[in-house]
Amino acid sequence: MKKIQMVDLQTQYERIRQEIDNGIRQVIESATFVKGPQVTAFQEHLEQYTGVKHVIPVGNGTDALQIALMGLGLKPGDEVITPTFTFIATAEVVALLGLTPVVVDVDWETMNMDIESVRRAITPRTKAIVPVHLFGQCADMESLMALAQEHHLYIVEDACQAIGAKYTFANGETKQAGTIGHIGCTSFFPSKNLGCYGDGGAIFTNDDELAARMRAIANHGMVVRYHHDMIGVNSRLDSIQAAILDAKLPHLDEYIAARQKAAAYYDKAFGNNDKLLIPGRQSHSTHVFHQYTLRVIGADRDKLREGLAERNIPAMIYYPVPLHQQKAYLDPRYKDGDFPVAERLAACVLSLPMHTELDEEQLKYITSNVLELVNN
Repeated sequence: MKKIQMVDLQTQYERIRQEIDNGIRQVIESATFVKGPQVTAFQEHLEQYTGVKHVIPVGNGTDALQIALMGLGLKPGDEVITPTFTFIATAEVVALLGLTPVVVDVDWETMNMDIESVRRAITPRTKAIVPVHLFGQCADMESLMALAQEHHLYIVEDACQAIGAKYTFANGETKQAGTIGHIGCTSFFPSKNLGCYGDGGAIFTNDDELAARMRAIANHGMVVRYHHDMIGVNSRLDSIQAAILDAKLPHLDEYIAARQKAAAYYDKAFGNNDKLLIPGRQSHSTHVFHQYTLRVIGADRDKLREGLAERNIPAMIYYPVPLHQQKAYLDPRYKDGDFPVAERLAACVLSLPMHTELDEEQLKYITSNVLELVNN
């Protein structure tokens, strides 16, 4: 059996080696390493894939979130609501801009932002909500958009783990993750469902004015060369990474299907075990399974992870410490116990290997060992 990895990028590369190599070679031969035609081509192809009007390629997913908030013109002290159970970047950019992060609890089943917690957190100082489409499925966007409209708030989607996920509204309209709110952000970190071979990210919006502003911010605040109209940053997707992403984009639906097939195998194996809870599903969203995350409720999560490691099965904990308990984000407004669902999840979640190259032999080995360890 082939070695089991959390993410098998090498085998994925081997399947599309010629496409990747040709794209990289074209960049090198043309020496257009920054702002080359590959970046424009990828941008246009991603706009077509997502159905969004504007894609703005940037340096990474964290930059995408920061530039999005800068584009909204928020001021120090403005409050931004985000879930406490997420990767640190979601709150990091809020704090870096002098804004006030306001964290809320999440739903036990989907692990996404809890709507009632958001409703209770809104104050006159609230200016934006940043839902995180955690692990690969959309948050409850219809409810969030209605809440935002009611209170005149911006929605910035953190879709860094959910590119390609589809959300269906009550009226039957379907939109992709990252294209529903005022702005969407995604990451092309190598392990993402659409990943490059370094860092990369993108911003999505259907708003012409916001798009122009964010493009300028990402380019030192410059609209006309050497004329800087606003405070900006330097964040761009380089041509080699764009070429890699453009080669991978036509395969994204295939990659999603492979992840969903692996997830279905896991679901079948674990679905009737009272010590393991399979990932809950948002009824209006597809799940693209950036991660397959179990909730270990009838066994010792850490001992299970150690046992799997001894059998050469990697497993990860995403995330062991909620934002409100992180040393850098301790806040007198919050204390242990204020966000019981997030704290419980942090103590019991375990993510199993999930990628496009998992085969049945590997899946059988993983599931049989998980079951053996939790049942003994």
